[in-house]
Amino acid sequence: MAKKEVTVEEKLRALYDLQLIDSRIDEIRNVRGELPLEVEDLEDEVAGLNTRLDKLKKDLSEIDEGIKTKKNLIEEAKTLIKKYAEQQKNVRNNREYNSLTKEMEFQELEIQLAEKHIKEFKAQIVHKNEIIDQTKKRLSERNTHLDHKKGELDEILAETEKEEQVLMQKSEDFGSNIEERLVKAYKRIRKNVKNGLAIVPIERGASGGSFFTIPPQVQMEIASRKKIIIDEHSGRILVDKELAQEEKDKMMSMFSKL
Repeated sequence: MAKKEVTVEEKLRALYDLQLIDSRIDEIRNVRGELPLEVEDLEDEVAGLNTRLDKLKKDLSEIDEGIKTKKNLIEEAKTLIKKYAEQQKNVRNNREYNSLTKEMEFQELEIQLAEKHIKEFKAQIVHKNEIIDQTKKRLSERNTHLDHKKGELDEILAETEKEEQVLMQKSEDFGSNIEERLVKAYKRIRKNVKNGLAIVPIERGASGGSFFTIPPQVQMEIASRKKIIIDEHSGRILVDKELAQEEKDKMMSMFSKL
């Protein structure tokens, strides 16, 4: 049996049905809006703040080690001073005495320098603890905001995800029943026009969403549904208002059952 030839009208109806399905998917995604990106940005910010906290805690640990090292150096210097003081009691000449005195003075300077460093380290600890407190506060705020946004997104996904998946399958199914060259043209137009509307009806003598009037002769050709007509201004495929309304009613009935 010879395959039945598909009329231009049937092609236009099939393409407009595909447009209605894809527009419905767009609506669902618009409801989600920027939420997925907001959640992603907040997750990145939270991760960054946690990394910063880890770095600050590591810095504090290194500063503590620095203080311990300096305190050990002070104790060693005091031990050496005590040792040199004892040795001075048993020196045989001024040269030995002066040499030990210089060693003691050097150790005193080492103690002073170590104490200076410890003071600087403690000031760094105070400063870093202030930054840690600020970072923890910021992290708490961002986590609260993230939980709120995740809740919003989860709620919207729960409401729309199933419908979106069904519609995406419908889009594939409907597209597979239209000749490939038309589907490619439809997708190309959809990609290049505002709101993804590749196929629009004539409204008040102009293509949908356009201010450019379509000549009466062209309107008659569109209404005759004998050939696919492209709007020269917007590049969209045009259909007459009656066909659009019929397909819209049909598809709305289908959407309501999803």
